[in-house]
Amino acid sequence: MAVISYREVIPRTFSHKFGESPTAEVKYAVTVDEPTATQAVINAIGIVHGSQHPEYSYLRMLDASVTETDRHHVEITYRYDLPQQENPDPNPLARPDVWTFSTGGAQVPALVYYDGNGNATKKPLQNTAKDFFEGLTTLEAEVRATISGNRAEFPLADAAAVTNSVNSSSYLGGAAHAWLCAGISGQQATEVVNDVELRYWQITVELVYRASGHDLLLPNVGWNYLEGGEKKRVWVKDPESGEKVASGSPRALTTAGGLKADDQEPDILTRRVYQEADFSNYFGEPPF
Repeated sequence: MAVISYREVIPRTFSHKFGESPTAEVKYAVTVDEPTATQAVINAIGIVHGSQHPEYSYLRMLDASVTETDRHHVEITYRYDLPQQENPDPNPLARPDVWTFSTGGAQVPALVYYDGNGNATKKPLQNTAKDFFEGLTTLEAEVRATISGNRAEFPLADAAAVTNSVNSSSYLGGAAHAWLCAGISGQQATEVVNDVELRYWQITVELVYRASGHDLLLPNVGWNYLEGGEKKRVWVKDPESGEKVASGSPRALTTAGGLKADDQEPDILTRRVYQEADFSNYFGEPPF
């Protein structure tokens, strides 16, 4: 079984619709001495997935079909398109990761408000007696980055190590703890490259960005305070009896755990509850 000769069938076709990527087709007529394996016919011509178009170098061969017209003749149609990813290597394990971004909103505790015009002045969200409004939430913008890529094996150790972790240092324009790894998933896939079956894993990583970060933001208030290393209850004066009674609302505390003056605003404590990881080592960065 062998290829005797082949020639390109004229004319070539080219199509380009406004707002869409161009496409093209090239056909070959092949003469064989007897019915021949499809891969042997393809190898004789030498055009493989990812090959450049003979006229338009930005178009790559992404689809091919083979039709036996009779026992001694075969027609091959090569379809060319503009790849949606950089470096469309025929080997799935050699293709770069693909990044996608989306935005949305997430509910977070409402602790501050914008005072006056513009966004320059933030103040604690309190009533006139300087008590926080409990249970209030607000929406904060989220950016979700999804990384899709191919791996020879599922990265189980990495998935266990970085899921529900935050970035330890600046990453993708965000400060430390601004990005959270929401999870890593994968599924098995199979392709045939140059007549060789390849099995691999299609991996998806989801990262979530918040400008305020993923640390807990807590008002430094309490019903107890420290004085001389001893914990004491916050008391207030009963307006009717004049006696001291336990406070019905928390008071602002100093960094040492003491009581702040009544006219002082409470601080906001930042507490990290997720482990840190170097996201650059695990996920790299998008090609931009």
